[in-house]
Amino acid sequence: MPKINNTVLLALCVTAFSGWAQDGAQDQAAQMMVVSANRFPQPISTVLAPTSVVTRSDIDRGQIKSVAEALSRLPGVDIAQSGGLGQQSSLFIRGTDSSHALVLIDGVRLNQAGISGSSDLSQIPLSLVQRIEYIRGPRSAVYGSDAIGGVVNIITTREQPGTTLSTGIGSHGYQTYDGSTQQQLGEDTTATVAGNYTYTHGFDVRANLPDTYGDPAQPDRDGFMSKTLFASLDHIFNQQFSGFARAYGYDNRSGYDGSYAYTDPDHFDALPDTRKLYSRTYDTGMRYQDGIYASQLSFSYNHTQDYNYDPQYGPYSASATLDDSKQYNAQWSNTLQTGHGTAGAGVDWQKQTTEPGTGYLTDGYEQRNTGIYATASQLVGPVTLEGAVRGDDNSQFGWHGTWQTSAAWEFIEGYRLIGSYGTAYKAPNLSQLYSGFGGNEDLKPEESKQWEGGVEGLTGPLTWRVSAYRNDIDNLIDYDTNDDTYKNIGKARIKGVEWTGSVYTGPLQHQLTLEYLDPRDASTNQVLARRAKQQVKYQLDWQVADIDWSLNYRYLGERYDTNYNTNDRVRMGGVSLWDIAASYPLTPHLTVRGRIANLFDKDYETAYGYQTAEREFYLTGTYSF
Repeated sequence: MPKINNTVLLALCVTAFSGWAQDGAQDQAAQMMVVSANRFPQPISTVLAPTSVVTRSDIDRGQIKSVAEALSRLPGVDIAQSGGLGQQSSLFIRGTDSSHALVLIDGVRLNQAGISGSSDLSQIPLSLVQRIEYIRGPRSAVYGSDAIGGVVNIITTREQPGTTLSTGIGSHGYQTYDGSTQQQLGEDTTATVAGNYTYTHGFDVRANLPDTYGDPAQPDRDGFMSKTLFASLDHIFNQQFSGFARAYGYDNRSGYDGSYAYTDPDHFDALPDTRKLYSRTYDTGMRYQDGIYASQLSFSYNHTQDYNYDPQYGPYSASATLDDSKQYNAQWSNTLQTGHGTAGAGVDWQKQTTEPGTGYLTDGYEQRNTGIYATASQLVGPVTLEGAVRGDDNSQFGWHGTWQTSAAWEFIEGYRLIGSYGTAYKAPNLSQLYSGFGGNEDLKPEESKQWEGGVEGLTGPLTWRVSAYRNDIDNLIDYDTNDDTYKNIGKARIKGVEWTGSVYTGPLQHQLTLEYLDPRDASTNQVLARRAKQQVKYQLDWQVADIDWSLNYRYLGERYDTNYNTNDRVRMGGVSLWDIAASYPLTPHLTVRGRIANLFDKDYETAYGYQTAEREFYLTGTYSF
């Protein structure tokens, strides 16, 4: 694998430079505050679980175009995408299934996850994203179901006052128009309004049709359009109390290569190949802080309608499908500063209701879950202790408890050993429970146990961490063809090693990730599909003559998938991908940005049979005042 060796050698050489590191920048990164690891604010350097943060400036510097792309650059992440922008995207964290990644928006789980069992990143507008906090490893003891592989928290709060207008164009007819403003209304009130329109006519994503099921080849462009609105109001009542209200929504339309519906007796030629997604979210809350104690009470509501249909007959025809769901959430969190650390505790409640037809189910359903949790982090001399415990009372399967604990020992100044153990679980989705084709209301949650050990240190200008982990997942829900029903019969065993490092050498900032993964079905010893066994990720940022440069490299190792025309297992080779971007401030208010994605025009797939984008060009202008 010469591509891996050459890239690693280059990256290690530049990190070995003994030149002057920017200590101030390193200190600032270490003290960056995160809220998602234990549900209370803490410096990222005190979090024992491997944690990464993507800021809005990171997104703008790299001119990233989707949430899936932003996450694909992070350690432990593998993305399988069925084409380009707006196409179905699956997130695999450290080899776990896409349904084992918990995706939150402002601390609230995505509505659709309860229907399909996993979150589709392709439909989350990037314009909403101001920050992403990403924690690797089990987090069910903090958040409940789904957090087996890790947690992604997408934060929409904007922190930069003023007004920003931007527009961009690119390959495949890409165009985007974005505006946001944040203004003070008096001394104690801040209002934010933002909107975005994004469009691309896309490209034909499917490579292996016509198929053996009789669906025709569809040599068309599979495009994407998204319209987003966001508004928020924050008010400080006094020194102790503050409150917020927020509303946002997006309307998306995606084209894809579909299959005959066979559900409309008047139109047997109906071929649903268009998706329309409507999502509306409203949330509000109160915050209280007095000395060492802080508390927040919040409520949120989301309504999502997801149509799939043939444009010839429309979204209300018999051949169309509609997933219509509503989600209600209430959260009460409390934080107390104790000694050299923090303790947190709280309650969260969720209700999800679906209309008949959702998830191909004849009836509508209601699911409720109440969770009680406690978390703590404490420094005792050279030892840092961290723990969490949680109990969930679910309307379907009753009570389920999870816990986790971690410890770190700074044996030499700047170096520490870290060990952790945690349990996690995944609740059955609606189709597995109630489908007329094998649904089983007696299903139990999928359960996991994960061990992790690591060492981290600061060696000269280099901040680094190496971790080894093992995740045993039992009670996996598989379809039993003997009984034609879903059962808890699967097992998985995932082992991996991960090295991450970052360093400043003069004006250059380097970030490197090396990963080896062994994800297997514990019953058959077969490697799990769509997971690369090796990955290398390298990010280089620098500034020369007022031009801000960003170079990104990713090596995706070989992986396996299934050819669903023949049900044969196929091997997909590895690929090296390069992106380069540059930004230049024409004036103090106007910045021009350009990017070349897939610089060397590699032909590759992350989901078998679905093409990815060729070399692409983008140009963006941003005016701030």
